[in-house]
Amino acid sequence: MSRTFIRPLTYAPKIPGVLDGTIRQTIRAGQKLAAGDRILFHGWAGKPYRSKWSFRTPYYTLIAVIPIRIRPDGLLFESNGEVRPWADLDDLAARDGIDPPTGEGLRDVLLGMHAVPESGVAGQILRW
Repeated sequence: MSRTFIRPLTYAPKIPGVLDGTIRQTIRAGQKLAAGDRILFHGWAGKPYRSKWSFRTPYYTLIAVIPIRIRPDGLLFESNGEVRPWADLDDLAARDGIDPPTGEGLRDVLLGMHAVPESGVAGQILRW
């Protein structure tokens, strides 16, 4: 049975692409979602949780949910145990709307949003 989620989207360079449909992926901390779930993204007009939404997307159905660990040295893909260093993640960064679209840019965004210990933080790559 699919579930429905509403999540904020705060990384400004990604927002136009999500709204126009050219970006259909996001990387999130946590492991709550599954393929088949529906997700809506929104922005804040001002302070988070204290302002109106500035935009909202339609509900998207997740077609792929890839469990990962966000680590200081790269991403650990839990399905096969592979660790990909940040320098090898340009393709994932571009698909995610990271500016600049490099693995190092992705690292800066993810490590800037989360306190990441050596053991990593559980996360998911969500695609719709």
